[in-house]
Amino acid sequence: MSITDQFNLTGKTALVTGCNKGIGKAMAEALAEAGADVIGISSSLPTGESDIQKAVIAAGRKFYAYQVDLNSREKLYSFIAQVKQDHPKIDILVNNAGIILRQPAAEHSDEYWDQVLNINLDAPFILSRELGKEMVARGYGKIIFTASLLTFQGGINVPGYTASKSAIGGLVKALANEWAGKGVNVNAIAPGYINTDNTEALRNDPVRSKSILDRIPAGRWGLPEDFKGPTVFLASDAASYVNGVTLTVDGGWMGR
Repeated sequence: MSITDQFNLTGKTALVTGCNKGIGKAMAEALAEAGADVIGISSSLPTGESDIQKAVIAAGRKFYAYQVDLNSREKLYSFIAQVKQDHPKIDILVNNAGIILRQPAAEHSDEYWDQVLNINLDAPFILSRELGKEMVARGYGKIIFTASLLTFQGGINVPGYTASKSAIGGLVKALANEWAGKGVNVNAIAPGYINTDNTEALRNDPVRSKSILDRIPAGRWGLPEDFKGPTVFLASDAASYVNGVTLTVDGGWMGR
């Protein structure tokens, strides 16, 4: 098989959480452009045709929309039962959905902590377990988590977010240890400072924004489109011997 054929995802079905905007939208678009049909999950998907649906269809692929509240364990399990019935074979799982709630540690409420951990850690684990067990049974699958620079660093005013993303780094390794020999690749992508809704507060703070930009060797904030290539790579056969890795897409931040 040629190297270009290894990146071809034709015939695959990918489930992407948080697909409606930002990095998740770019990931879903990329998977469709590489040939995969897309199951798109978001709490904010409109009832009508969404931009991500239009993009997937424009790429010649099928799009299946589900509006799911990942903060609700009951609704998550209901969705998993439904999506398994609707799509018996899911080849690629992208655990991208996440939230960040900012509050100094001394004031960080239980409500903030619980909501962030529910969405950023609990839901991705449950999805990975429930869909991953079927990948293991088939002997093939790709699972990609969205990690963070705070998988490696502590951050400021975001203890819940940091805890969730640090845990994702460990979970990726734990799942890879168990499933790498069974045909399932588990990896993560850690975004640097990206121009999305999650970083709006930082970009609007002239002092923080300048200090961040000064440290990025690439000299710019990242864009959602910067995640298309890494996502397709980790979802493809080209990454068949890549296991338990958290790939930083950060303009060189972690090397500074």
